Amino acid sequence: MTLHMPSAGFLFVHRLVRVCTGSQRLVTHRDSLVKLTKSRSGIRTFSTGSVKHNDKGSEDSDPSGPSTKPTPRQALLGRRRPLSPLERISSLLPQDALSPEVTQLREQNQEGAEDNPNTPASLTHRPQEQSGHPETAPREDGSDDHHASGAAAEPNPSERCTPASLPGEKMLVSGELLVAEYYKKGWVEFRKMFTLQTGTRLHSSWGFIPHDDMVGQPAGLFLKSSLGVPFLIRRASLEDYVLYMRRGPAIAYPKDASTMLLMMDVTEGDSVLESGSGSGAMSLFLSRAVGSKGSVLSVEVREDHHKRAVTNYKRWRTSWSLRRGEEWPDNVRFHTADLCTASSLLAGQAFHGVALDLMNPHLVLPTVIPHLYPGAVCAIYLANITQVIDLLEGLRCMHLPLLCEHIMEVPVRHWLVAPALQKNGQFCTRKPPPLDEEPSEEEDEETTDETDKEELTTGGRPAFGSVPYIARPHPVQLSHTAFLVKLRKCGQ
Repeated sequence: MTLHMPSAGFLFVHRLVRVCTGSQRLVTHRDSLVKLTKSRSGIRTFSTGSVKHNDKGSEDSDPSGPSTKPTPRQALLGRRRPLSPLERISSLLPQDALSPEVTQLREQNQEGAEDNPNTPASLTHRPQEQSGHPETAPREDGSDDHHASGAAAEPNPSERCTPASLPGEKMLVSGELLVAEYYKKGWVEFRKMFTLQTGTRLHSSWGFIPHDDMVGQPAGLFLKSSLGVPFLIRRASLEDYVLYMRRGPAIAYPKDASTMLLMMDVTEGDSVLESGSGSGAMSLFLSRAVGSKGSVLSVEVREDHHKRAVTNYKRWRTSWSLRRGEEWPDNVRFHTADLCTASSLLAGQAFHGVALDLMNPHLVLPTVIPHLYPGAVCAIYLANITQVIDLLEGLRCMHLPLLCEHIMEVPVRHWLVAPALQKNGQFCTRKPPPLDEEPSEEEDEETTDETDKEELTTGGRPAFGSVPYIARPHPVQLSHTAFLVKLRKCGQ
């Protein structure tokens, strides 16, 4: 009996210790659960309070004075939870379980909320450019233009007009054709051509920009979207218009059209015949080449292509008159006809050059060549090499007074050339080659300091010639577009 008593006492003490330890753990878990419940209820109460404060402020606001009422987008964002999962988890944890860094960040956010009492608490962690208002260039009076995501009061374009700094410079006006571009790390992520219209917006995946912010501004200006992304706003060139206008059939690309103009040696005052109006791209290039003293006769066999070419031609002339203050020469006559049987259309006319963009150009050559001046050139645009073979075979069989001078393809290869950057965003610097004699440590340090001072110029930028560059072909290249055939009219 005496032997079993100590062991029984030992077991009793062991069980008592386990029970006490379990109760302590239970109390600890219960305290943590209570703190977690209080923190969650506090967060919900705080968020609800901010929403009620906004509603109350909207009822008490004076419509005659400057309104501090948050926009519908801000009110909606005020009821949303933070987007960051880390912030969600940290807001649910008790205070003693947070690291010092998180505690310090939370205190900074609370201080920022106290400094801006009109800002909803759930919006204090968002940057200003994401609040739904597009940032534009500051006006001369120092005020900012705010546009809510809903229908807000439209600003007066005359108040934001920037005076012209160069003689003859014109500001952007409604009705012009503009191009918006967004560059990211030297790459064009977004490019869109649009017509400037008051009361509308330019929409993209990187936010929107009201058109009213562009009216009265100079071309080539950077404007920030509703998400704070800078967009370059510039006027559309003829090349931009041809590439981004509405099309019916495929167009003659600018690289091929310019080569055809050189082949035909078109100058101001010439008369040119075009067969195959298509979407009107080549008609526009010919119209600019011949000028107001020349003329272009554009013939299209399909009615839908004819309408598309006329529409694109008129749209470009309207935009040009707005941007330059003068009319684009109305020197193109569009006709719907088949040149194989339209000899009456060409009767009594002579041309300094002929541009053909047809499936079977050799079928219209007997009708066209008699109206071409001797020594002039007929430039033909063909999509594939089998059409070139059919053309040469037709020339061999018809015995026309034509000499085939060139059959060519115009390749264009874009390159990326940019300064070399490190991972931290700083410029790389050229390193001199090692010398035969190794200098001492003191001389090496002095040389390094002198080199750093020489490489850095004003503003902390490397000096000229001290930054290496990288150069490689652009990964996105323009592939094959067409074969160009140059036929010159000569004697029999």
